[in-house]
Amino acid sequence: MKFLEEITPREYQQRIFESCVKKNCLVVLPTGLGKTLIALMLSIKRMEEFPGQKVVFLAPTKPLAEQHLEFFKKHLPELFADLQLFTGAVKAEKREKIWKTADIIFSTPQCVANDLKNRLYNLREVCLLIEDEAHRCIKNYDYNFIAKKYQEQAEYPRIIGLTASPGSESSKIKEICRNLSIETVELRTRESEDVKPFLQELEFEKILIKFPPEFEEIKHILLKLLNKYITELKKRKILWGLPSKTKLIELQRKLVTSLGRGNRNFNYMLGASACAQAIKIQHALELLETQTLASFNRYIKELFEQATKKQSKGIIKLVAKPEFNFVYMRSYELLTKGKEHPKIEESIKIVKREINENLKTKIIVFTQFRNTASVLCKKLNEVNKIQAKIFVGQAKKNGSGMSQKEQKQIINEFSKGEINVLCATCIAEEGLDIPEVNAVIFYESVPSAIRAIQRAGRTARLMKGKLILLITKKTMDEAFYYVSRNKEKRMKTAIDKIKNDLTNKKLDFQEKLE
Repeated sequence: MKFLEEITPREYQQRIFESCVKKNCLVVLPTGLGKTLIALMLSIKRMEEFPGQKVVFLAPTKPLAEQHLEFFKKHLPELFADLQLFTGAVKAEKREKIWKTADIIFSTPQCVANDLKNRLYNLREVCLLIEDEAHRCIKNYDYNFIAKKYQEQAEYPRIIGLTASPGSESSKIKEICRNLSIETVELRTRESEDVKPFLQELEFEKILIKFPPEFEEIKHILLKLLNKYITELKKRKILWGLPSKTKLIELQRKLVTSLGRGNRNFNYMLGASACAQAIKIQHALELLETQTLASFNRYIKELFEQATKKQSKGIIKLVAKPEFNFVYMRSYELLTKGKEHPKIEESIKIVKREINENLKTKIIVFTQFRNTASVLCKKLNEVNKIQAKIFVGQAKKNGSGMSQKEQKQIINEFSKGEINVLCATCIAEEGLDIPEVNAVIFYESVPSAIRAIQRAGRTARLMKGKLILLITKKTMDEAFYYVSRNKEKRMKTAIDKIKNDLTNKKLDFQEKLE
């Protein structure tokens, strides 16, 4: 392709590109298989077709927007276009000036959405809008506002959405397609015939771990306590069916919203309290079953501290229960004896094995919680030949977290081999340019197809890779593992159906403009 330097598209990239040239397209392609190159090829094509028009490339975070800018810089001739980065650090007046002369703008959606609301510029002369991590195009995310304005304002609109997985629910995928006015979908998986030749072998290992009887004792007490709250919610006729975490959180949201509107229903008030306590017990159970005993103990201790500060009547009642006191003391006693969740020991064993087999091995251990990442990292660093660091998102209110500068520094050290293990939370799942790794370890199963696909996509791209899953038997781990697998299957079925319906004109997500 003219203007494309030092890179040749693969056959599947060429096919997807050809599809994007003709129609607004949702591109579903596993991490590391070159979605950005397709975006670059389409940018060149649209700018050749519509001279003087702009391209806007949106990504959910500043590091990701920077990453795309660097990729374009690397593969485009220097004088092809004026490439600019918009972030919150660039003042609005300056962005307005830059907009006038820039050809390709890389930005977070918040910047462009705010500028459009403040009428600093419009999207009339934008011939291509690219939205990365397009699975975020739901509800009130800024991507949707921009896409709608783009369809209203642009002279020659063309939209592409890029994602590794749009989720498993047909209604959500349709919502994404509707918000982006999608006309066709291009889906590839590791199994797709035109993708297979470019992927390395992925070895899959599922390790089943026995839940310790001492933990089982704590679990049994917490379950009895949880069931009392669930029974109360059912008696109050505000909860039906299985009390999953999602269902309880949704119920709590509805009750709090209703009470917030001035509905002083006594049944709802007591129900909201019972629901809040049930969620807390469920969270404690999740930490006990799938994370670390240290994080479980710390969480229970936090609840006692909240009760001391009289933060909530419900928490005061909850921690006053003798069972609650018992589980706190029992977990503390086990920790002083050096007892931990067996997944910690298993993780260390796996990392040692992989590094002994190959000293240059790079490993990511994914875990849902920062505290688990921290506990695991500390334990791994006690082992010879292991240099581990935690890799977490930006600082929260309590100050635990990393700045974007720190994140970049760690990725750099990992690339150079100065550290060989990243203990990472979800920040490492999405988009970031983390180097190829030899093995990915799931410390726990995640009940989300999007997250499971993104985690797995970190390995077996340029070299052979391993995907190792730790599953504690007869716990939430097992349930989440099967939920995630079923969701992946449902995703493929749903996307295929939507693609066929679009092709056969049974669906139309094009914005109907007045």
